[in-house]
Amino acid sequence: MRKAERLFQLLTLLRSRRQVITAQELAERLEVSERTIYRDMQALSLSGMPIESEAGVGYRLRPGFSVPPLMFDEEELEALLLGVRMVQGWSDDALGNAAGSALEKIRAVLPDRLHHRHTLQPEWLLVPDFHRSKRAQYSDQIREAIKLRAIIDIEYQRQDGELSTRSIWPLGLVYWGQAWTLIAWCEIRNAYRMFRLDRIQGLVVSDKLYPEDPKRSLKHYLYLQQHCTS
Repeated sequence: MRKAERLFQLLTLLRSRRQVITAQELAERLEVSERTIYRDMQALSLSGMPIESEAGVGYRLRPGFSVPPLMFDEEELEALLLGVRMVQGWSDDALGNAAGSALEKIRAVLPDRLHHRHTLQPEWLLVPDFHRSKRAQYSDQIREAIKLRAIIDIEYQRQDGELSTRSIWPLGLVYWGQAWTLIAWCEIRNAYRMFRLDRIQGLVVSDKLYPEDPKRSLKHYLYLQQHCTS
């Protein structure tokens, strides 16, 4: 492990603990000697990190001080980039833009050794976005309705082409790899139903709110699915 990576791991460990942590525990966590921990702590202190130490007790960061988690290895960056590309390729514009903004913030604080094309733009990580606008249509409005617990009225086209109008309680969005699906409580059927977003022909978020009901909730739906298939 390089010294720079070890120093960031030390800071991460210190941030995660409100109480002091001993040099022995730090050495065991990082698989180095206590002497190395002493040298690293001195280096961090000299660099301006507000580390408080007490002989025979341990170390801690001064209360109120925070350090952003800046250190990623290449596999972690690839995982983050893949997640960003999935959101950009499969979700709506609002989430896609937010994911891109988050990636730019990560890029801005990366160490120099990770600022190269193969890390930030690996050509082998592809997420095709064919027909994204149709698959993710209305998802931004649905997400807001879920947060507000707002009833939505939809015009829905079934697989056989028949159109119907429904008033539903939006509970959750699921992506199955080919299409986004809305899990909802249907007031007409008085039961859970699933609606593909690409088959919704029209959607209006009403000003009516549905109540919190444990028997008509996403958690309850998932519970039923688990026990029906087990």
